[in-house]
Amino acid sequence: MFIAGIVSEALLYSCFSLLLGSFILYLIPSSLRPEIKIPKIVLLGAALGIAIFSFLPVLKIVLYLYEDLGLGYTVKSVLTNFEVGKTWITTGIISLILFVYLLPIKLEKKPLFSLTGLAFTLILIASLGWSSHAASLSKLAGFLTHTTHFLAITTWVGILLIVSWFSQNHDHWLKFLKWFSPVAILCFITTTLTGISLMTFHMELSNYVSVTAISYGQTLLIKHIAILPLLAFAFINSFLIRKRLKNDPSYNPLPWAKMESIIVLLVFSITGALGQVSPPHELNAMIRGEGASKLFSFFHPGQINFPIHLSPGIGSMIFLLSAIIFLALVIVTFIKKAPKVLALVMSLLFIFTGYISFMLSIS
Repeated sequence: MFIAGIVSEALLYSCFSLLLGSFILYLIPSSLRPEIKIPKIVLLGAALGIAIFSFLPVLKIVLYLYEDLGLGYTVKSVLTNFEVGKTWITTGIISLILFVYLLPIKLEKKPLFSLTGLAFTLILIASLGWSSHAASLSKLAGFLTHTTHFLAITTWVGILLIVSWFSQNHDHWLKFLKWFSPVAILCFITTTLTGISLMTFHMELSNYVSVTAISYGQTLLIKHIAILPLLAFAFINSFLIRKRLKNDPSYNPLPWAKMESIIVLLVFSITGALGQVSPPHELNAMIRGEGASKLFSFFHPGQINFPIHLSPGIGSMIFLLSAIIFLALVIVTFIKKAPKVLALVMSLLFIFTGYISFMLSIS
């Protein structure tokens, strides 16, 4: 179920991103973006996927309770009495309406088609935010923070995914970057601020290092490290690509955009893993009851003394220097026109060495 949860959440984020990216790009004049052609099966699959992949939290509760209460009664009770169940009914119905709506239409024909699809998708995002863990802790603040966070990241990623994989050419790419780069920067700033705010629903920010003793903190740490290569790719695709296109208009930027989208999917998968572990509301109690995470114990076996602090040594500094070099090599790969897959390898090596550096810094 843990692996199913990771895959399900990653695919759920991808479905939302594909729909948002499609509707937004078809609202943009064709003179300000490359020509795109999105197969109908992709749009229909994304709409249906939201209903399917958002059902997993409901399924988890059903599987936990049904042996004592019976399957039929449990399913009915979870769908009608639990907030997550009632929200899923709304999500499922709207997803099916969107699925039926998309069947006969062609988005490229009229902007109104995309605008209507965008409205349905925004309602679905709001529904997801209403059933989020943050909303369960502080209804209005949690709902607004989670919804804004999710909307910002899926807008940025959605446009990137669609333009990377469904562009028929790279015409008007400089014009595309002129409006997309500010949008991406705004989305990233919004994602960062709301992400920090969401963390405060689960933990004190001052306890960030101590929280790495449990699985939630380990996953959060890996996610944050993985975001840095994504920023390196964003820098390449927003600024360095622009310079190269000005010098060589025939240069094809799509392969590098695809590389960035692969890193995005990696971050989505880590985010999916984060949703499968318990947040640290009572850190000391969690350590006493469950013990430290296996990853943390691998680096620091034995008794844990809180609070945990960072105290970098020679070993951690060597790995930190290695991580910086690997991150720089991502950009060097582009500048030197090396094989693009090398940038992906450098990104993974950065995550690996950056993580080890952090863990060795813990005292």
